[in-house]
Order: sequence, then C-alpha cells, then structure tokens
Amino acid sequence: MPISAIDAISPALHHARQQLFQPFRAGQWARLALVGLLAGELTSGGCNTNFQVPQRTNHLMAPALPQINPVAMAGLIALLIGLGAVLYVLFLYVNSVMRFILFDSVIARHCEIRRGWNRRQRPGVRFFLWQLAFLVAVLVGMTILIGIPAAIALAAGWLSNPKQHMVPLILGGMVLFLVFLVFVLLGMVVHVLTKDFVIPQMALEDLSAFQAWKRLLPMLGSEKGPYVGYLLMKIVMTLGVAVVVGIIAFIVILIMLIPVGGVGAAVVLAGKAAGLQWNLYTITLAVLVGCILLALILYVMSVISVPAIVFFPAYSIYFFASRYPLLDGLVHPVPPPLPEAPPAPPLPEVSG
Repeated sequence: MPISAIDAISPALHHARQQLFQPFRAGQWARLALVGLLAGELTSGGCNTNFQVPQRTNHLMAPALPQINPVAMAGLIALLIGLGAVLYVLFLYVNSVMRFILFDSVIARHCEIRRGWNRRQRPGVRFFLWQLAFLVAVLVGMTILIGIPAAIALAAGWLSNPKQHMVPLILGGMVLFLVFLVFVLLGMVVHVLTKDFVIPQMALEDLSAFQAWKRLLPMLGSEKGPYVGYLLMKIVMTLGVAVVVGIIAFIVILIMLIPVGGVGAAVVLAGKAAGLQWNLYTITLAVLVGCILLALILYVMSVISVPAIVFFPAYSIYFFASRYPLLDGLVHPVPPPLPEAPPAPPLPEVSG
C-alpha cells in the first residue's frame, strides 16, 4: 500500500542510522562524501559565498595590472572560459554516473565507487544526455522569457525613453518576474522528480530518462496529493538540514581557514619580500590555489553532510518503493523460506 510523505521519514532515518553507524566505517563515510559531492547531493547550508574583496588589495594590485599584456590577459580569459565549459560538461557526465552509484550505495548499504563506475556507464550516459537536453531546454526557455519581452519593450520605444513609460515597464517587470519565478520553480521540480523517481527506474529496468518519465507521468496524475506532499515535506526538511549543516560547516571551515590563512599570509609576505608582483603567472597560480582550496572546503562540507546525503535518497526510495514494486522488492526483500524439518523417525515397536 502506498505510504505518505510523512510515513516515509521513519524508515529513511532508520536506514541512514543503520548504514552509517551500525557499524561506523570511516572509509565508507569518506566514499559517500565523495559520491554525494559529485552526485550533487551536497547540502549548501545557506552559506554566504559573496565575499567582499578588501579595498587595500585592489590598491596593491593596481600598480601591477598595467604591466600585464592585454593580449595575454584576453587569451587567458578565453582559455579559462573554454576550460570552464569543458570542465562543466565533464562534471555533468561524472555527476550522471555518480547519481546511480549513490542509488546503489543506499540500496546495498555499501559504497563501491570503482565497481559502480564500471557497472553504471550505460544508464549514466543516458542520464547525461537527458541532463544536456534539459539544460538546453532551460536556456532556450530563459532566452524566450527574457528576449521576447525585451524585444517588445524595445519595439514599443519603452527602453529608449523609460521615464515616459514607467507604468508599463514596472507592471511588465512584475509580470515577467512572476513568470520567470514559476519557470524556475518548474525546472527545480522536474530536476527533483528526475533524480528521485526517474533514476530508480533507469537503474532497475535499463530505461532511458524519457521512457522513465513516460511511466512516471501517469503516477503523478493519479496521486497528485501525495507527490505534492512529498515535495513540500522535502523542502521543509532540506531547509532544516541546511541550517544545521551550515552552522556546523561554518565552524569547521573557520577552524580550518585559520592555519590556511596564516600560511597564505606568510607566502604573500615572502613573495613580496622576494620582489614578486601580480602578473599573468602569479594570478594563474593564485586562481589554481584558490580552486584547490575551494574543492577542499566543498569536500569537508560533504563529509559533514553525509547523514543528509544518505537520508534524502533513502527518503525518496522508501516513498517511491510503495508505488514501484520492483524497487519495493529490493527495499523489503521476501525472506527465504524456512527449511523443512526432517521427518520424525518412526517410533520403535514395543514388544508385548
């Protein structure tokens, strides 16, 4: 019988507790942190990453910036943009395979990255193609949502003389904002439903994402209330977990950055004493070191988030298993039949 979004919380918590703490295995914890990070299951915790660069740093760099060759700087920027695009596509592929490894890790209560990577290439490629198509669809949709109103406003002359058209610009902006917000929320819903309910079908029945979505849509139509409740419950729990993880992560990262900041300051002072200046090579080195430090911080956050990384997939699995018999057979396997007792030996005859 299908269970509600609230009823799925208890078995998911029990599952996460058993997998992570009965017994506790540091190697499994570390592997789950890596898989969760690459699968996109990391809870951000609402940390503010909008750091302000001190004005003094700008004054220190200003005398050195004119010495940088503009052509070399333009080439470096183009190289970084191209490298960023390549790395994003590569990460999207790794993310696609890791989603299945995370699913297998929660089902089996054991994480094996190498074996899972070799085993899940076929569904991973299919999911990768789905993610590319979904990304293109989102970009096209955003372009249409923003481009058509902008073209209308430009053709009507509202942008050339905005002071005389404040009312239509404000009203149109409000409507555009609401439509854009609905579009973003719809994209987020599709993303959540895909990773929670499409991935299990692809993993267990060798389906493409489009075939799995074709199966999922009738389920959504027949049980609108339970699935809406699932989404709302997941939002509430995600916000709660994000606050807790964010506080813990902030404290841990702050403790981490104290020695790192000291080493960084020592390196900067040593470089300044040696006569080093900001140029193409030092800026590139600084960007590389910053990327390594960012990756380390994200992994530390992922290690802290391992309970959530296991709980949320388990929550979706237990909710969906009651509606998907093939998954239910893995979550609630039928116990093997008890061996039949051997027939009792005949009683010895008693002579008169």
